[in-house]
Amino acid sequence: MQNHRLKSVFADMPTTIFTEMSALALKQGAINLGQGFPDEDGPLAIREVAARATLEGPNQYPPMRGLLALREAIARHAAHFYGLDYDPESEVVVTSGATEALAASLVALGGAGREVILIEPAYDSYRPIVEAAGSHVKTIALKPPDWHLTDNALERAFSPKTKAIVINSPLNPAGRVFDRDELAAVARMLERFDAIAICDEVYEHLTFDARPHIPLATLAGMRERTVRVGSAGKMFSLTGWKVGWVSGPKHLIRAVANAHQFITFTTAPALQLGVAYALEHEMGFTLELTRTLEANRNLLRDGLLRLGFGVLPCEGTYFLTANISSRANESDRVFCERLTREAGVAAIPLSVFFREGKQDMLVRFAFCKKREVIEEALKRLQMHQVG
Repeated sequence: MQNHRLKSVFADMPTTIFTEMSALALKQGAINLGQGFPDEDGPLAIREVAARATLEGPNQYPPMRGLLALREAIARHAAHFYGLDYDPESEVVVTSGATEALAASLVALGGAGREVILIEPAYDSYRPIVEAAGSHVKTIALKPPDWHLTDNALERAFSPKTKAIVINSPLNPAGRVFDRDELAAVARMLERFDAIAICDEVYEHLTFDARPHIPLATLAGMRERTVRVGSAGKMFSLTGWKVGWVSGPKHLIRAVANAHQFITFTTAPALQLGVAYALEHEMGFTLELTRTLEANRNLLRDGLLRLGFGVLPCEGTYFLTANISSRANESDRVFCERLTREAGVAAIPLSVFFREGKQDMLVRFAFCKKREVIEEALKRLQMHQVG
């Protein structure tokens, strides 16, 4: 049989850095502060609801757009926290995780010959999905340490071909939360070029120092130009469940749902019922988790500073960025690999989140771990003094 060289966006793509570093951490017996998943599962009550639903059934295909109970809970959540009014029948679709929500949104709302703007550092799934959909990527590269989104950068990126911009706030990996002025600048450009926004808001409740999360959709005129992606995994520390959603105006959600039906079609019904229960009864866990993670951020930040790392501001998410320029004369990727082998602590090189304006002296540590795990990681870093 003749071997044909595959020509696609995904054919020659390497395994993600998260998989590689997690595998290396496992092999070395390292503490994994690379991949962003919590050490502990979310509330038992949520898991009990899902377990009972699994046993009692039915376990057949639920509606393509998701169980109405969950769509209603998602709509009530948006109304309660942000004053956003979504019709659960026509303006919410449940997906198999936020990554699938993003894929369905980018495939549905992009298109051949159109441009999609990504803000770097950018979550690594955005670009290949945009390119696979036939869209052209335009990039805005933010600069450390403040990662500020400027009017000039937006002016350079937008054009008459712009179809959409992806707004990730709070921003993984940099921990930036865009403020109202930055979002207002985005809104002006969307109106000027008749474009839309795909808003990745999976860390919406994980903002620190009393900093508010402001959905772009709450700004004047933006509800009709915006779809919002949410994640039960991030809210309730159930990342393995892979339950996400997209909410937005009917005409955009119709297109997203049409793409979703040909990607995964639907999501496990028992997990949907568990998440519906969680949104109605367990938001106290989510809000307390924010306080816990803020304390973890402070612990990790102070420890890294004592060890001589430069530490960048972190306004939200699971992640803290450190500058290694004073400790290493090698790339961030080589440093992370060596840190995992020699100190037994895994991190992620920030360079993988850039195509333009590449930064190669920054690394990302996850602090969505037990406090004692972070303390042990700091002890290992102090003992080995890698760099």
